[in-house]
Amino acid sequence: MIYEWNYMEEQPILLRTFLRNQGVSKRLLAKIKFHGGKICLNGVEENVLVHLKMGDHIRITVPDEGEHETTTPVDIPITIVYEDEHLLIVDKPAGVASIPSRKNPHLSMANRVKGYYQRQKYADQVIHIVTRLDRDTTGLMLFAKNRYTHALFDQQLRAKKVNRFYYALTSITANLNEEHGFIEAPIGRTDDSIITREVREEGKEALTEYWKEEVFAQGQLFRIQLHTGRTHQIRVHFTHVGAPLIGDTLYGGEVDSIVKRQALHCKELSFIHPFTKEEMKFETGFPNDFQEWIKNQRLKEGR
Repeated sequence: MIYEWNYMEEQPILLRTFLRNQGVSKRLLAKIKFHGGKICLNGVEENVLVHLKMGDHIRITVPDEGEHETTTPVDIPITIVYEDEHLLIVDKPAGVASIPSRKNPHLSMANRVKGYYQRQKYADQVIHIVTRLDRDTTGLMLFAKNRYTHALFDQQLRAKKVNRFYYALTSITANLNEEHGFIEAPIGRTDDSIITREVREEGKEALTEYWKEEVFAQGQLFRIQLHTGRTHQIRVHFTHVGAPLIGDTLYGGEVDSIVKRQALHCKELSFIHPFTKEEMKFETGFPNDFQEWIKNQRLKEGR
């Protein structure tokens, strides 16, 4: 992959410093230097210790990554929402983990995307997941298609410029009467499990923002944004306020005949494109179980 810039500042700067400012890490510089890449200044190959002056043209060639041998490709279709040479956005179904595990080493989204990359014969086949989802959470997942793009997205994540909005179906609670509000409560691991989390005083700070979208006789629909990234944060916070997600039996949610998993869906995703600098916004529809549950509730209420 080739990346190019024009240096337009009056103050001279080391090429190494300029590249660091563009998100090119020390590790990536080493990959470029020792694994077939190039760094050129005004068409001439250079090292990173030269000084840039106004009008200089910088061009770097990042070597292909090939493939990561521990991620097995599988030929299972994926639903692509958007793709360009730098990134891929897919709509993840329920029941599929983001990454392989010992128990399920071949059926994750990483395996499926790897299979897609192989079918497309992409030069870079290492999987770079920017935004993960729990196994039974549906919706938008963002993949970077190479390590440099991944590094730039990591910067956006730290700066909270990658925004995701989730939708959840929950039981009724009197503790969330406001149309818009926040749940702020620290989250930590429970004493008797390495999987489950709970609100506990010595936990890590956690902040969840919500908007009440619709109220039904047997539940509510919320739009949610996370301001921290704790494990199971939405599920734990809504259980904490007495509104566990429908189908989320791990955290006290009601068993449901339609939604047979935690009713959580990543519906909206936005970020700044790391290269075009364009604001990108994406939205996907509700999965079938969400749609059926909402339709069923409205029918019961004569709507």
